[in-house]
Amino acid sequence: MTGIPCDIRQVSLYIEDEGQFLSGIRQVSMDHESVIVMINADNIAGIAHVKAAILHAFRAYKEKTTISNSPEMEVLLYAAGSRQCSVATRFGIHRGWNRAYLCICPPDTCVWDLLRTRVAEVHEDWEPIDEEKERRLMDLFSITPEELHAVGTGRIRDLVLERVALLEVYR
Repeated sequence: MTGIPCDIRQVSLYIEDEGQFLSGIRQVSMDHESVIVMINADNIAGIAHVKAAILHAFRAYKEKTTISNSPEMEVLLYAAGSRQCSVATRFGIHRGWNRAYLCICPPDTCVWDLLRTRVAEVHEDWEPIDEEKERRLMDLFSITPEELHAVGTGRIRDLVLERVALLEVYR
């Protein structure tokens, strides 16, 4: 992720009112001139997926080839590997319990100190992809069993990362 410094942390949180929660996050973001993105970990193929989405989104901003009007949505679009905001919103946070990757760009300890009152940092290993998550990722990224079989068992992460990268081609 050269050139795009971000603090990426695993967090859990409960959201009662999504609009109110996001409004508070946006205020912290504006007050500290930072980009804060929360990505639904249940729909993500690990930290490499998060880093790829951030890298491609920030590159699109630099090259003025964005799809959306905000860096936060651009990251979610790349995370989803889709040009459709309605699809990308499934990769953001939602009402109820969330496991999320919290991305603060650029890293800022003041921002983290403000956000840690709203989230709990988690130190679990979120990298393994079990059968249930593999099925979810296959559905989210339209990966067929034949495609997965062709690249080999255990390569779902590679196929997801390919979908993220292909979004640049489909602009």
